[in-house]
Amino acid sequence: MPAPMSGRKAQAARNDKIIAEAARKVFVADPSAPIAAVAEAAEVGISALYRRYPSKEDLLRKVCADGLEIYTALVQEGVDALQDGAGDPWAAFENVMRRVVEADTHSITVALAGTFTPSPELFAASERANTLNAALVERAHAAGVLRPDVTDEDLGPIFEQLAAVHVENGRRTHALRQRYLTLYLDGLRTPPATSPLPWGGPTDEEREEPWIPKVSRT
Repeated sequence: MPAPMSGRKAQAARNDKIIAEAARKVFVADPSAPIAAVAEAAEVGISALYRRYPSKEDLLRKVCADGLEIYTALVQEGVDALQDGAGDPWAAFENVMRRVVEADTHSITVALAGTFTPSPELFAASERANTLNAALVERAHAAGVLRPDVTDEDLGPIFEQLAAVHVENGRRTHALRQRYLTLYLDGLRTPPATSPLPWGGPTDEEREEPWIPKVSRT
């Protein structure tokens, strides 16, 4: 069991978590936002933020690394569940897909791809994720629950398309993504299924949201 951190180290760890969470929200909403916007959202001084992350690129790499860590952990759990063979293999595959969409890791990919230079560590983490994707699909194929023409390269685009579903209400965004994931899953499964779609589709008001001019508050 690791020794408890000192008060100063514990506070630094809390600040780091707060900064990373704020950075994710700020940059997913606006990849061009300045680092000062993250300091404001995190309610920390700009000098404290720069001590931890000397540049915006350092902060972007941190946000992406955190997202990859969450993603690989979820896929690893799915790979392990399919390997054990103790339960329903389709349920294990579906659980991974739903938890990844719920974690919203691919909003980071959609928003930040190409906006910074990945580090060697980040590249290695992405390769690890690719390896796990291949293992997940291979084991779902072996269990006979995933249509044979689906490849591991299909997973990323599916998650990215679902991450693009967004309305201003966060709970509705979550519900709509899970609704459309149900459609994807029915098409991925073998034999194909026709599952009842959860929740209602987008309302006229939700579809019109992106086109309504925002009132400036300055």
